[in-house]
Amino acid sequence: MDDLRHITAFQNSAELVEKLYEFSVAKSYPAGSIVLNENANIRAIPIVVSGTLKVIRTEEDGREILLYYIKAGESCIMSFLGGLHHETSKVRAEVEEDAEILFLPVDKVSLFIREYPEWLDYIFRLYHKRFEELLEIINAIAFKKVDERLLNLLHKKEALNGSKTLLITHEQLANELGTVRVVVSRLLKQLEENGSVRLGRNKIVLL
Repeated sequence: MDDLRHITAFQNSAELVEKLYEFSVAKSYPAGSIVLNENANIRAIPIVVSGTLKVIRTEEDGREILLYYIKAGESCIMSFLGGLHHETSKVRAEVEEDAEILFLPVDKVSLFIREYPEWLDYIFRLYHKRFEELLEIINAIAFKKVDERLLNLLHKKEALNGSKTLLITHEQLANELGTVRVVVSRLLKQLEENGSVRLGRNKIVLL
């Protein structure tokens, strides 16, 4: 398993990392696994050691929208808040890229806040980053066209996966953008005609 000590956010927190490994449960997940479901009780906070998670919100009518990604060294701030206040999850966390995760019991979160200032700083930094990402989502929905949001999402996935070849369906992209498949398929066809992408079966290559 990879080590948190190699991740920038924890390089100066050897004692904290030791305690995280002592009290947490380590698990590995393949891509596509659900780590946390909406309305589920939050008993532990996930800290990603390697891989990537995506956090999704689903509305009552079944529509979904991608809120943000959780990369190595990061956690889900909404899990922190929900766990500390004994609330159920408002989001779904799904594995985007094979992941190794530490699950820290909720009761240890408060203990660490009292004993390790760097842990509180870690939470505040995460909160600030997620707040900015959610503002970007609001801005994109309010002011950007779907084709621009689609291209931005494709490039974000390229950066996360380190590859121009994305193994993803039109339906998955539509869900993450909060739109419908037929719209995404039409826009992808336009991008292909413009020479921005090459389409294959459940595959998109950025050019």
